[in-house]
Amino acid sequence: MLRVAVVGSGPSGVYAAQALVQQQAVPDVAVDVLDRLPCPYGLVRYGVAPDHEKIKSLQNTLRTVLEHPRVSFLGNVPVGPAPLVPERLLGLYHAVVYCVGAASDRRLGIPGEELPGSFSATEFVSWYSAHPDSAIDAFALGARSAVVIGVGNVAVDVARVLARGAEELRATDVPHAALDALADSQVTDVHMVGRRGPSQAKFTTKELRELGALAGADVLVRPEELAMDPAFADPSRLPGPVRRNVEVLRDWARREPAGRPRRIHLRFFLRPAAVLGEGAVRAVRFERTGPDGMGGVAGIGDFEDVPAQLVLRSVGYRGVPLPGLPFAAASGTVPHEQGRVVRGGAPSAGEYVAGWIKRGPTGVIGTNRSCAKETIASLLSDAAALASRPVAEDPRAALRAMGLEPVEWPGWLRIEAAESALGRALGRPRVKIPDWPGLLTAARDAQG
Repeated sequence: MLRVAVVGSGPSGVYAAQALVQQQAVPDVAVDVLDRLPCPYGLVRYGVAPDHEKIKSLQNTLRTVLEHPRVSFLGNVPVGPAPLVPERLLGLYHAVVYCVGAASDRRLGIPGEELPGSFSATEFVSWYSAHPDSAIDAFALGARSAVVIGVGNVAVDVARVLARGAEELRATDVPHAALDALADSQVTDVHMVGRRGPSQAKFTTKELRELGALAGADVLVRPEELAMDPAFADPSRLPGPVRRNVEVLRDWARREPAGRPRRIHLRFFLRPAAVLGEGAVRAVRFERTGPDGMGGVAGIGDFEDVPAQLVLRSVGYRGVPLPGLPFAAASGTVPHEQGRVVRGGAPSAGEYVAGWIKRGPTGVIGTNRSCAKETIASLLSDAAALASRPVAEDPRAALRAMGLEPVEWPGWLRIEAAESALGRALGRPRVKIPDWPGLLTAARDAQG
């Protein structure tokens, strides 16, 4: 039997496991999917906005793979720090596939970025998604004006959650403390700001339109900023997705505000120059940009200060080094050849990568499927050599001997049941448990 460990239970990790157990070339394969967290699904559980139930339903597809008879989920197993360093993990399995994603956020590199009140969008998303590493009371939302820097789908999610009424989120699994904070929110203005023009924004039309469907918020777009974008001169020549974004933005620019209690300001051609404040954020200073004639933008020397007591930076994810694995700092990825980890200029026998840690934070969730298939094809072509390596007879027993306490699938099912019970007690369908002690207590109740 070929024993494979997949590190990470998000889409890329689960797709890697699926590719291993569905192929026919090497039929006798057993897969252990390891995760640092006691819960599976990665960013599908901890990165998708709570009101995006259709995307969150992808968990059902991932669940089918994790319930396959030759796939085992082992949560609460951190890989990298001692005792389970990569070298030791590779001694337990014939092959290890690292699917650890991109856990950090890119920095702006501007003065004031570290002021109290300035956060990464990742921190905000983790808070309203009940990630156990996030403080339950991380956001009090006493700010009246919030600035979201970035114009991708994550920025749209963050702006929408800030502007959406808490009652509309009551039917979701958002943690109760976050729901209470959103109910008490003083935010009236959300400024979502991009340094380029609207035709270069990364949000999808579906996400964009959701802002216009909010019952309690007006969406405000400045016609003069749309006019600065050369692509708006002839939208008919634009690719379909960009053209649809243009049509939505033009429609909003023509509308008069309806006087709703909150306002979402979509701003373009503004590059962050500094976060201003003494002891806390009070504004963000932006430099006006303009098209440079080469597909990019350049600063023109005019500045605008946008008042803000809360700043959320949403300019992309970034991979972080995993102790014991090689790492390319410039790209935030692990060096590889078709998914094979490269050490010292040559592929490392038995070590592979897939997902964002392999290619960087690009593509959509489905992109991880083809990425994982390429990596698993490399692994399978190496299978004969890998199968000759000596490995642990019982990897789970070896993990426990190291002092680790894996949360297996029954433990995860108990966490699910506890979250459903918590929801019923609070008069809601389901509520996520937001802390490590609560998750582990629920899981261990199941496992005795």
